[in-house]
Amino acid sequence: MAAAMGDPSLSRLQFAPFSSALDVGFWHELTQKKLNEYRLDEAPKDIKGYYYNGDSAGLPARLTLEFSAFDMSAPTPARCCPAVGTLYNTNTLEAFKAADKKLLLEEAANEIWESIKSGAALDNPVLLNKFLLLTFADLKKYHFYYWFCSPALCLPESIPLIQGPVGLDQWFLPKQIQALAHAYDGLCQAEGVPALPYFLIKYDETTVLVSSLRHYSDFFPGQRTKITIGVYDPCNLVQYPGWPLRNFLVLAAHRWADTRSGSFQSVEVVCFRDRTLQGVRDVAHSIVFEVKLPEMAFSPDCPKAVGWEKNQKGGMGPRMVNLSECMDPKRLAESSVDLNLKLMCWRLVPTLDLDKVVSAKCLLLGAGTLGCNVARTLMGWGVRRITFVDNAKISYSNPVRQPLYEFEDCLAGGKPKALAAADRLQKIFPGVNARGFNMSIPMPGHPVNFSSVTLEQARRDVDQLEQLIDDHDVVFLLMDTRESRWLPAVIAASKRKLVINAALGFDTFVVMRHGLKKPRHQGAGDLCPSYPVASADLLGSSLFANIPGYKLGCYFCNDVVAPGDSTRDRTLDQQCTVSRPGLAMIAGALAVELMVSVLQHPEGGYAIASSSDDRMNEPPTSLGLVPHQIRGFLSRFDNVLPVSLAFDKCTACSSKVLDQYEREGFNFLAKVFNSSHSFLEDLTGLTLLHQETQAAEGIFPAQGLNLGLPHCRQTLYPLSQPGKQCDEECPINSLLGLTGFIHQHRSNKRFNQIIICDSIILYIVYKMFV
Repeated sequence: MAAAMGDPSLSRLQFAPFSSALDVGFWHELTQKKLNEYRLDEAPKDIKGYYYNGDSAGLPARLTLEFSAFDMSAPTPARCCPAVGTLYNTNTLEAFKAADKKLLLEEAANEIWESIKSGAALDNPVLLNKFLLLTFADLKKYHFYYWFCSPALCLPESIPLIQGPVGLDQWFLPKQIQALAHAYDGLCQAEGVPALPYFLIKYDETTVLVSSLRHYSDFFPGQRTKITIGVYDPCNLVQYPGWPLRNFLVLAAHRWADTRSGSFQSVEVVCFRDRTLQGVRDVAHSIVFEVKLPEMAFSPDCPKAVGWEKNQKGGMGPRMVNLSECMDPKRLAESSVDLNLKLMCWRLVPTLDLDKVVSAKCLLLGAGTLGCNVARTLMGWGVRRITFVDNAKISYSNPVRQPLYEFEDCLAGGKPKALAAADRLQKIFPGVNARGFNMSIPMPGHPVNFSSVTLEQARRDVDQLEQLIDDHDVVFLLMDTRESRWLPAVIAASKRKLVINAALGFDTFVVMRHGLKKPRHQGAGDLCPSYPVASADLLGSSLFANIPGYKLGCYFCNDVVAPGDSTRDRTLDQQCTVSRPGLAMIAGALAVELMVSVLQHPEGGYAIASSSDDRMNEPPTSLGLVPHQIRGFLSRFDNVLPVSLAFDKCTACSSKVLDQYEREGFNFLAKVFNSSHSFLEDLTGLTLLHQETQAAEGIFPAQGLNLGLPHCRQTLYPLSQPGKQCDEECPINSLLGLTGFIHQHRSNKRFNQIIICDSIILYIVYKMFV
């Protein structure tokens, strides 16, 4: 046997950590598991990986996870050593960032420590090679965030090197090297595994014997001054062992050094590396060194552990892979055919004024599912000027639902939606003047005062949006969130622009036109035009008949809370618009048809609102009714046409908000963006309304009065909850019942607020009666 001293500078043993190698197939399988099996389940999942000790020189020690990682019974590749692990897949990026990495590491370390103390690791050495994988899968963009951890228990003190690492060919004779390889193969075959992570070695000049860990006492009978152990080593470095050795040395110090009462002075370690080059097997590049284990005994407590992997920059942090170009794409969406508008004017609707429709300049805020379908229907009506505003990029899930995009638009991270939508419109019909603006819309509750840069960017976005709304005739609100509709609703109300709003539930939708404020040059007595308004004095008459356009409510008028940030910590099904596939096409088409009907009315946006009661009456236009709202229920294949009045405490269109906006401009808007919802509630009087309502509940409980009326099925629903209905008998459950209550309690001065429904919070404020 040859022996040689190593580098004297290597006084303390150091280890080369694992480098995680997550195959594309692993991410594809995780995607399928997330969509079809895990869904919102964040419980830890068992997974498995493997590492190999035969890589070429220069490659890191890799722990590989493939598509088979989720099948614990899947076979391990030949001559590879298995590793068991735990997957923690979070539903949101916020949950991924907030995960307690220290706690996860401590829990995994405790499992390893318990397997050492109980002796389970002697029977199943794979338990020493546990790993953790913390992930978040952004399945909209196919961005995968992950942080890998291979827990390693730390000895009470650093491990001194008695003899530094040298090559196996300098330690063993050639026949001993051959005998070692042969003995290891025989042990693996006897154990029924492709590779054994740890083993015991006993040798002399003529023989080399190996054994599994469970036979330590029989393999090393009596007291010895030195023992030899072997580790299946994935590292290729000539002076450092790989990461798996760390937990093995802890096991040796705890299980064997204690039982021998410090009898053996040192441990000789063979880092077994098995490489095949050009068909020739070679283990001579394995390394051997000798260390002295700490003499102090372990306490029952788990030792300190390390193991979180560094990122590509060398710092402690997660990694991210972008596999948008590798994941399976969706099928292309088919284009529709243009309608022949002039044929409608020939016989069916000869009085149709197409010029009003064709010349309308339409601004579409949102280029997603609704935006695409609205744009296609506008083109079907011959609209020549269409402008998109959106800040998102096209993902692989979009084309099947958003007909302006196709597969090529999803590649290379996805094209900007607004630009791609405008370009596609021009390809469909070169005569259209389509533009796209890739910009964000500042929103309440989404601060913009992080720095002067973000504040100036918000100012530019507001200026751009104001200019766009000023340049167009009709504004479509087609965004995903409630708060994103607030700023354009305020600007459009101030500029007296027609606003068409569309919003989706799962199988319900709301399409509505905002009330159009009176022109500034007209006074309170100069209504536009002067319409008769029904009197509420007659019990049983409708309070919402013949309401002119300037008295109609907007999207926010039936809300009693100000808009705020609704996008934080949302799971995948909350991030996406989860609705029946045909719903967006129906709502998008109705939004355009509502616009066309309004434009065909002689009074335009000031047209009296049609309701469900008007369905049997003579329609006001050649195209039929001009409703305020269309609320659809796909589960019943039914639509209703409710009407609601403007709310004097509305957070978007009330005079208090519009006056502040017109006086202070961006300074006022910045306060809204950077403040909580209470700012708008204080400004409009909603805060006082809440306080008065709470005070009134002690006098007039919501369950305290029941007029015995039928269930309400056509009362006003909050616009933020389209299609929501009252499921219980309400104290006051219809407008008729409300009118009766007012007449019965006209002399009572104590009540100034009434809650219409328990399941839908709708406040009606009326003056105290004399």
